Amino acid sequence: MSKKEKLIKRLKSKPNDMTFSEIETLLLSFGFRMSNKGKTSGSRIDFKLGNITVRLHKPHGNKPLLPYQIITILDSLITGGLI
Repeated sequence: MSKKEKLIKRLKSKPNDMTFSEIETLLLSFGFRMSNKGKTSGSRIDFKLGNITVRLHKPHGNKPLLPYQIITILDSLITGGLI
C-alpha cells in the first residue's frame, strides 16, 4: 500500500490526530497547488485543483486538524471524484 493510499484510508477513518502536513502531502499527491494569498492571508491556505478548492486554517505548532476540517477535506475529495 502506497503512502497516498494509507493517507486516504486514514482520512476516511476521520481521525482526531491528523496533522496539516499529512493533509498537505495527500493533497499535493493528487496534484493540488498550494496558495496562501500573500502576506495578509495569515494561516489561511488554499489548495486548488481545477474547480476543487480546499481552504484550511493551518494550525499553529503541531496541533491536529479540527474535525470539521477533516470532514470538509473528505467531502471535497469525494465530490471532486478523487476518492
